[in-house]
Amino acid sequence: MPESPGPAPARFVTGPLFRHVAVMSTTSAIGLVAVFVVDLINLFYIARLGEQSIAAAVGFAGVVGFFHTSLCIGLTIGIAAVVSRRVGAGRAEDARRLAMSSLFWMVLAAALVGSGTAPFLHSLLRTLGAAGETERLAARYLGVTVHSLPLLGIGMACSALLRSVGDARGAMNVTLGAALVTAVLDPILIFGLHMGLDGAAATAVISRSILAVVGLRGVMRHHLLGRLEGGHLLADARALAAVAGPGVLSNLATPVGAAFVTHSIAQFGASAVAGQAIIDRLTPVAFGMVYALSGAVGPILGQNLGARAFDRVRQGLRDSLRFMVMAVGAAWLLLALGQGLLVQAFGVDGDAAHLVRMYCSWLAPSFFFIGALFVANAAFNNLGRPLWSTGFNWARATLGTIPFAWWGAHYGPVGVLAGAGVGSAIFGLLAMLVATRLVRQLAHE
Repeated sequence: MPESPGPAPARFVTGPLFRHVAVMSTTSAIGLVAVFVVDLINLFYIARLGEQSIAAAVGFAGVVGFFHTSLCIGLTIGIAAVVSRRVGAGRAEDARRLAMSSLFWMVLAAALVGSGTAPFLHSLLRTLGAAGETERLAARYLGVTVHSLPLLGIGMACSALLRSVGDARGAMNVTLGAALVTAVLDPILIFGLHMGLDGAAATAVISRSILAVVGLRGVMRHHLLGRLEGGHLLADARALAAVAGPGVLSNLATPVGAAFVTHSIAQFGASAVAGQAIIDRLTPVAFGMVYALSGAVGPILGQNLGARAFDRVRQGLRDSLRFMVMAVGAAWLLLALGQGLLVQAFGVDGDAAHLVRMYCSWLAPSFFFIGALFVANAAFNNLGRPLWSTGFNWARATLGTIPFAWWGAHYGPVGVLAGAGVGSAIFGLLAMLVATRLVRQLAHE
């Protein structure tokens, strides 16, 4: 019986690097944004119910869900890095075995963390500042969705595997189907069947199921999954953990900072929390290109590192930074021009409307510095310094968020967001300077 073909040969060791960065980031962003659009669509229809407590409940639930999503994203960074290195080095069988092992560990970790959160939902929500009806509704929503985290993990892992072999379109298609299902089912379940918040939760579970099915079909089409070999599972886990461990820790830093920001805003009432919920879901959609950049650039840097093309590694980082600046500028312009439509679409007023308007006009540009941090993280994760990524992310989430947000809270909910933006600027610039120096050192050596 003939042996199954292995992964495709390395694509990123030749050709224009800016084009590779643009194609991988754009297609990856479409897929990644589709994941976040699911949450945004959910909130949009929930907001149309006209009850601030329900919208605020979705906001609090989103912070808890952000921890779960960040775990999966951190693991996918490790998966893309370790598999793409084997592909770049021409080690097809190792790449296939690692792909299967990575999928196994993703499912196990997501099941433990997702279902393991269920008994502590009320305690977590109260810590964030939720109370009364808002707390009850948030716990009810999460009680359904947390158990479907393995499905989300499978879909995201498969998307990472497709990126590791350069199939940008396939990685994009993994999440597009889930977003389309959400767009169709949400109004049917929430309004047509009068299920309200329960309908939104049911839609989230169904969309994650679609995500997993389409993802598995994609990687099987590439013959990228080898046999699950028990004798290699621990060794593969160590190889994955060398990058994914720091990657997970790095990504968990962001929801920690977001949790403190939500806690600070909660003191200003349900309307302010509802506004923050809109911003939290709008940001990854508007800046999806930047969120995707870190994961999309990883295979490009990883393949060239495996091929020992250090000049291309250095140029890849430069082109990534150029692409990030262009993406953030375009997103800021669209937010500033469309702020009135956003406020009208979500039907908010008071503090919620004021927060959304201020964010679109003046606070969104802080993403230039968060984008710089993401680009630096891609370099650290793929050039043998993953702990540096962890350190900078946690520094921004703690030293760059807590004191600045606390200080800003004296000036209202807008001050909380502005303070966090100042901290992001400091640590984003510092991380980029260190990453540039690292790449220069590698090229010199």
